[in-house]
Amino acid sequence: MRDAYHEELDSIGDGLVEMARLVGSAIGRATTAMLDADLKLAESVIEADQKVDDLQHDLEARAIALLARQQPVATDLRIVVTSLRMSADLERSGDLAQHVAKLARLRFPERAVPQDLHATILEMGQLAQRLMAKAAEVIVTKDVDLALQLEQDDDEMDLLHRTLFTHLIEDRWKHGIETAVDVTLLGRYYERYADHAVAVAKRVVYLVTGEHADELQQQDIQSVTGAEGV
Repeated sequence: MRDAYHEELDSIGDGLVEMARLVGSAIGRATTAMLDADLKLAESVIEADQKVDDLQHDLEARAIALLARQQPVATDLRIVVTSLRMSADLERSGDLAQHVAKLARLRFPERAVPQDLHATILEMGQLAQRLMAKAAEVIVTKDVDLALQLEQDDDEMDLLHRTLFTHLIEDRWKHGIETAVDVTLLGRYYERYADHAVAVAKRVVYLVTGEHADELQQQDIQSVTGAEGV
């Protein structure tokens, strides 16, 4: 009976990894659809989001059933509760990838992103995909150090987001209000996607340690400060 119980716990983790894999692929394909004005690819991203939603609903149902049947405590309880929260972050990430694809579809056959911003948007899309791949690795390995690194990696996305915004408010912007709105939305989608990848990693930190990532980082700072004062 306990073997079946732990197999079910493991299957929930497998479901999270599958969700992360799907939404990571989605943001990469949505970025390509956006930059290449590829309507077929955009439609495939939009349709594929249903699978992410279905995975989340299935994971939630199994997690709630475990809570009801097994009444887990300690680490097992953290696994179930944290998995529910991670699934919500991953589902939202899929929605954001879908938003990118929908914008590509809306502007087809035109491109929503002007040529002088292609490189920045491409970099944001690639970074978003890397962050989610790392989040998936954290789910599998339960590597706390790797999880904590994601927040530092996210600083790069914040910098790209600021770069995009700076470009929009400069006098040289010649692409009109509609395009400015599109680019502003895109920047926000990628920035929020990265935030969700970081949130997934932080939840793994809590799952493993029982402490929140911010608390651990603060402890590290205090330890370093204390050592320097000796």
